Amino acid sequence: MRRYGCGTTIAAMTPTPLPELPSSHLCQVLSRSKARLQRRVRLSEGVELAVWANVDDEVRYCQPGHHTLSVYLAGGEGSQLKARPEAMGAPGRICIFTPEDESHWLVRSPVQFLHLYVSDLAWAGRVVRMLDAEPRSRTLRAQIYGDDQAFHAGARALMQLDWQDPQQQLAADAIGQQLVDRLVLQSATPRQLQALQRPLGGLSAAMRRRVLAHVEAHLHDSKAVSLPALAKQACLSEFHFARMFRQSMGCTVHEWVLQQRLARARRALSARNVPPLAELALDCGFSSASHLVRSFRAHLGVTPTQFSIFQRNA
Repeated sequence: MRRYGCGTTIAAMTPTPLPELPSSHLCQVLSRSKARLQRRVRLSEGVELAVWANVDDEVRYCQPGHHTLSVYLAGGEGSQLKARPEAMGAPGRICIFTPEDESHWLVRSPVQFLHLYVSDLAWAGRVVRMLDAEPRSRTLRAQIYGDDQAFHAGARALMQLDWQDPQQQLAADAIGQQLVDRLVLQSATPRQLQALQRPLGGLSAAMRRRVLAHVEAHLHDSKAVSLPALAKQACLSEFHFARMFRQSMGCTVHEWVLQQRLARARRALSARNVPPLAELALDCGFSSASHLVRSFRAHLGVTPTQFSIFQRNA
């Protein structure tokens, strides 16, 4: 066993190179360990997701400089914090690492976990927008093997998505930002939480028209209809825009965008000259014909072809 400096793995080994690694400190540490990076995606506003698998390893984190949410997806019963050997991991358990944390981990049996990395800048911006507070005054308490069903449900939902698919990236970003919001709320004072619970009105009529027109004009472009892009159109923070949009429309931004894409597809499939499915999919903002078919069947119970035939015979 060799002795390494702070922020490096303990066990001596030859790491397997991993392409395009995220820049977060914890991700860099894990890339030098036996851990295998299975999935990763950069979300908006300095937030990243990564899924790792590890076994038979020792890893040390040292003052990463950013917040991290860790959710165990599978295994973990053989993972423990060296300073707390009585605490053992399990599927669904969560850990929260703060920028100043130092921890030494033993991984004795297979474990798969999802990490959500929040950059220091992203955390500061979110604290200011949501809590109207000085970022340095609001920090999380580290947690080891906590139990939070909302974080676990969010992680499960993220694992169901294809992070490389533009449409599903929109959903992943929405879920990821909700998890960051929840982290920030855990740092809030009772007075700040009370202020956030006050009723919030919806979008003004003019703002609603502007946002919905933007969605209709840019359905084919997932980035243009993402939560950050629409919040910018409304000149609001993402947090407040998401709340006001839901108040006005009765659904999330992602749900509304998907509804509009399916509505556009239905109109095209009802026309006399139906375009090829691949062309129609791209025009409606779906990544491929198969993505259009899956979404259509999931929400309408029939395939686009079946819907088109029904419309012609109606």
